[in-house]
Amino acid sequence: MQNKQNQYLIPIVMACFLAIGLLLGKKLAPTEEVYISNGEVRYQKIQEIIHVLDERYVDSVDGQALFEKTISDMLHELDPHSNYIPAEDLKSLNESIEGKFSGVGIRFFIIQDTICVTNVLPNSPAMAGGLKSGDKLINVNDSLIAGIGVNNEDVMGLLKGAEGTTVNLDILRNGKIKSFVVERGSVPVVSILASFMLNNNTGYVKINQFSVTTYDEFRAATKELKKQGLKKLVVDLRNNGGGVLRGATSIADEFLKAGIPIVETRGEHSRKFVYKSSDKGELENIELAIVINENSASASEILAGAIQDNDRGIIIGRRSFGKGLVQEDLMLRDGSNLRLTIARYYTPTGRCIQKPYKENIESYYNDQLERYENGEMYQVDSTLLIDSLKFTTPGGKTVYGGGGIMPDIFIPFDTLGTSWYYTQLRYSSAFTTFAFSFVNDKRTKWKTVDQYISDFEVSNDLLEQFVAFAEKEGNVIQNAKELKASKELIKRTIKGEIARQLWVEQGYYKVEVQKDVDILKAIKELR
Repeated sequence: MQNKQNQYLIPIVMACFLAIGLLLGKKLAPTEEVYISNGEVRYQKIQEIIHVLDERYVDSVDGQALFEKTISDMLHELDPHSNYIPAEDLKSLNESIEGKFSGVGIRFFIIQDTICVTNVLPNSPAMAGGLKSGDKLINVNDSLIAGIGVNNEDVMGLLKGAEGTTVNLDILRNGKIKSFVVERGSVPVVSILASFMLNNNTGYVKINQFSVTTYDEFRAATKELKKQGLKKLVVDLRNNGGGVLRGATSIADEFLKAGIPIVETRGEHSRKFVYKSSDKGELENIELAIVINENSASASEILAGAIQDNDRGIIIGRRSFGKGLVQEDLMLRDGSNLRLTIARYYTPTGRCIQKPYKENIESYYNDQLERYENGEMYQVDSTLLIDSLKFTTPGGKTVYGGGGIMPDIFIPFDTLGTSWYYTQLRYSSAFTTFAFSFVNDKRTKWKTVDQYISDFEVSNDLLEQFVAFAEKEGNVIQNAKELKASKELIKRTIKGEIARQLWVEQGYYKVEVQKDVDILKAIKELR
């Protein structure tokens, strides 16, 4: 009988011990394992609100788009440069950073719903496949793309594809349709738009952005210029919005002796790091001028700051943008990207050149417009020269932080020849389309861009043809008074755009620097 009672009692006692153990475990367990974190609660609240909007709002709501905008707005509350990048936008962004994409390698634009090939890139799949500048695309694979209102994104989507795959193209050339099969391959996205000699000892390099390949491009460009007698160099960073930090530091290293600080990064959750020059600089004896403007930002400012703070060259132009924050890309599970500010960077003298961002993001970027309105584009704004932001270079030069790189030599914004009529022409496609038509039967007329510059001038008759063309094709109505004021500037732009059709950016900038006041000043200062 006793054994039978124990048979029932033992399971009851064990159950009691188990219950007590579970209760004690719950009491002693860390709170994060029991309660939902504040972050999770906030996330669930956002989900709940968006769900309610989906179910009850007066109009239809794209919940995913709203959620992603919420993330972007939240990040912009932190600073203007932290950002959320959806997965579908990440590929094209990475192409510019990596300096390459997979496609056929043509430059084109659309005239009257016709895709016109302006340039076939050297050594590209398109060149190997037989395409030529001046060709017009009719079909891509089985898709008709002529006369149906396609846009640039549509055409790029059809031409891009995995390396090694083929694309069938029907081309209109000299009034006849020809068919080509082009095997897609790696196409470089160049960041050095132009490099050439300005005179017998002064070179010019135009850097459009800083990508993974920029330093290699820069070394190749300056190596070629040294063969042509390079002793002095003008580096054009105008309208360069930045990019890969290492591209800027590596180029700065080329001009500095070993062990000299280039830039320092500091952040609450990232260790302090100082980039210093190595003993491998190959341009240490080259005299240097860097040209900047209000759109030179980030990595451009790092390069300009390193040269200025180390008394290594002269900075010419206007105050730069003022971006002193460093971002890191963090991949999320769905393939999207979180571009998060993790540090501030400081120039060698200790300057942080980040401009204030206390107000909203629109106000932050409207700073560019305010510079025009307050006159800073035409003279130095002395209110920015604050003693508390004053620093001194090893050579005794005074430099300032707090909002961009202030140039050593200020150049006012060049308004000579500008007018509303010229602005309308610039914003239209008139220059490009006219130049494309003009060179149709002249692609072999000039052997080199230097011969073209020397032999060709835009006549008054050609100017009149252009003005009539712009009014008919571009809907830019002629203004006689403003045409007279902008006559020489319009001629110069026509000549540059024709050169661009024939020799890409190298041709355009060779024409442009002839009358570019910033570049002419840089040449004068280097003399």
